Formats: sequence, structure tokens, C-alpha cells
Amino acid sequence: MSSTKQFILKFGNDFVFIGSQHRLIVAGEEMFADLVFFNRELNASVIVELKRGKFRANYLFFFFKQKTAYDMTEKKPHENPTIGIILCQDANRQFVEVLVRDYDKPMGVATYRTAQEMPENLRRTLPDINELQSLLSKDNSTKEHS
Repeated sequence: MSSTKQFILKFGNDFVFIGSQHRLIVAGEEMFADLVFFNRELNASVIVELKRGKFRANYLFFFFKQKTAYDMTEKKPHENPTIGIILCQDANRQFVEVLVRDYDKPMGVATYRTAQEMPENLRRTLPDINELQSLLSKDNSTKEHS
């Protein structure tokens, strides 16, 4: 029996193997999930990431985007959200619990514009970069003399 099949059987009878190095594409960006299963009882896909060595915080970032990408592109409307499992050789359980504690809280990503890209009314309202640098220089020299 292959090691992959033995690994799958350890998950239980309700797991169906979908694929390894499963390709996901969202907004033109490509990523690969190590192993993807479907659990018939839970009516949900399960992504398993296999990591050598100790758990690292950056694993979560990549993992969360894979789960989101999978749900956006492959999850059927009647299925439950994808479940994720990161399997590491070693992990500090307390550290991991701290990192995932607020996972369900909303987050956002912002972009910025250079002054040349800003609408004129904002450009007039905000201080000029030279003024800001001058203010910062004055503030630093005042602190140094204090």
C-alpha cells in the first residue's frame, strides 16, 4: 500500500482524496495546496499543508489565502467552508493558539498613492513633503537639545 494511501486512510472512511499539489488560481495569482480531501460527513473540503521542521508564523498567511482561494473558486454553494490543517514536525502549541486566536476577526489591506496621483483637493489639503521633512528635522533637533 502506498504511503499516500496509508496517510489518507488514517483520516477515516468519509474522506475522499481530491489531489496533491492542487492548483488554485485567484485574480491571476497561482498557488498550490499540498493535499486536498473532501469529507462526506462534514460536507467540507479539507486542505492539508505538510511542513518540515518547526511551525512558523508565516505559514498561516499562505495557508489562509489558500483556504480563501479554494472557497472562492472550488467550493460548491451547498458545501461548508473549507477546513485547514497544517501538519508540522514540531509546534509550540501556546504560540500557535495566540496566532490563530483572532483569525475570525475582519482585516483589511490598504494601498497608498503618491502625491502626483492624488486628486488636487487632497494635494492642497495635505502638507508638502518638504514641509513635513522640515517639521520632522525641527522636532528631532528640539528633542536632541532637551
